[in-house]
Amino acid sequence: MIKHIILWKLRSELSAEEKQAAAQAIKKGLEGLKGQIPGLLDIHVQATGQLASSNADIMLDSTLESEDALKGYAVHPAHVAVANGIVRPNTEVRTCLDFEI
Repeated sequence: MIKHIILWKLRSELSAEEKQAAAQAIKKGLEGLKGQIPGLLDIHVQATGQLASSNADIMLDSTLESEDALKGYAVHPAHVAVANGIVRPNTEVRTCLDFEI
């Protein structure tokens, strides 16, 4: 199995209200992919409750069956639609860690 972890920083020019709305839209969009993409076993977005010590705004924590499933997830039309339509327009920094479990 593969863990696919992403951390994002929301765009600095967004107001606090816009950041909150963007974070919730990202959460809804990404978590809505569950059951749509072959090999995607679990997906969770942490978009609230960050401590002051955090330097990221949103975390994606997903589990996939295999590295091939991760590659398929990356190009799946449902994922691409969320990434291009919601995530990328609202974020300015992305950090990724993929690893086998």
